[in-house]
Amino acid sequence: MPTQYGTIDQSFLDQLVELTSKERVSTSQALRDQHGTDESYHEAFAPDVVIFTHSTKEVASVVRLCAEKKIPIIPYGTGTSLEGHVAALHGGVCIDLSQMNEVIKARPQDLDVTVQAGVTRKALNEYLRDTGLFFPIDPGADASLGGMASTRASGTNAVRYGTMRENVLSLTVVNPKGEVIRTSSRSKKSAAGYDLTHLYVGSEGTLGIITEVTLRLYGIPEKVTAAVCPFPSLEEAVNMVITTIQCGIPVARIELLDDRQMYAVNQYSKLNYEVAPTLFFEFHGSPSAVDEQVEQVKSIAEDFGGENFQWASQQEERDRLWNARHNAYYAALALRPGCRGVSSDACVPISRLAEAILETKKDIEASFLEGTIVGHVGDGNYHTLFAFDPNDEKELAEAKRLNARIVERALVMEGTCTGEHGVGHGKMKYLEDEFGEAGLEIMRSIKRAMDPDNIMNPGKIVAL
Repeated sequence: MPTQYGTIDQSFLDQLVELTSKERVSTSQALRDQHGTDESYHEAFAPDVVIFTHSTKEVASVVRLCAEKKIPIIPYGTGTSLEGHVAALHGGVCIDLSQMNEVIKARPQDLDVTVQAGVTRKALNEYLRDTGLFFPIDPGADASLGGMASTRASGTNAVRYGTMRENVLSLTVVNPKGEVIRTSSRSKKSAAGYDLTHLYVGSEGTLGIITEVTLRLYGIPEKVTAAVCPFPSLEEAVNMVITTIQCGIPVARIELLDDRQMYAVNQYSKLNYEVAPTLFFEFHGSPSAVDEQVEQVKSIAEDFGGENFQWASQQEERDRLWNARHNAYYAALALRPGCRGVSSDACVPISRLAEAILETKKDIEASFLEGTIVGHVGDGNYHTLFAFDPNDEKELAEAKRLNARIVERALVMEGTCTGEHGVGHGKMKYLEDEFGEAGLEIMRSIKRAMDPDNIMNPGKIVAL
């Protein structure tokens, strides 16, 4: 039976104020609208109230109150998600953790750090700058680390450093009863009991609220070099990536932008790159190791027609290059001012990558919509963006159709419907095809057991 949720009345709001302060509890329509909206095309759903918490203790107190009244809870970090994760589908309380932004303890000798969930990745790396260490996971947006753990984020560095799944050591989580749990110790490995840490990494706030995160850190590379190289065709660019990965060359980043995306980047970021399928590279390591990687990659690129490398060794040059890549989403939207975007993030085995991307390119060329392709292709993950007029139902239907084809193609190729954006409520319908009914029922069983009243971000990942 569907949960009968409680009502938010003045008495409930007064209790929220008692748990925090009057200034940190708001029913302002503008603030509520902001907290029900993410970067996606999905319809916004505003919560009934927004509360800003400052500690795990406050989060636990708010959750206990909501559990008692059966009020839905939606955690909020920076609002950069792309599958409707923050939409308050049943109303309720949005717990904004952005003011929980303290770096609790950095331990350079152990190569780890513990932060509150609202710390962003850029803020963390600024804090670590003088330690000689950095946190490499870079999804592009300056997302909160709690949100990144919750959605199992990755990004441009994943080909070398992995995703949040590999880089979260431990979590502090408030469960649906308002109890505080620690999912693991700080040891680099453990065989003790169920792996609670990775149950919560990627759970998108449906099983509890992540309030603290302990992360792996890495030494800042002695040398970093970046490069941009155009290719004669999309097929040759992708096949160059596949060969590089299969040769075991430890590149830090390999990013693909198709010709239309390169045109958009040039216009948006005021650059003058060749309008052609292009790869962005970055190499990390000692000077000799980087030089060796560069020579190997150049040799492979030449075999596929890529010869015109443009190098960026200075920090300022590299920042400009990667800012252009990170702004690709907004650059593509700027091709049609006033439009919104449907963004996919399929991921396939590397051996099927060229086939997947080329078939997707054919779909785009056959459509009347504007579309671009970018990708963290070193790990088989690629994105498309379809710009559509939000007032034109035909255009939205076409964008959804194209997105569905990309997902279905990925699943046939033994890939996944989402490489890094997560499920939210936007991709729930694909989980049965990916995991089968038995696998999906296990997920439902976990949700029912841990959150029987379905108050934790209801309507996301699985439907009960």
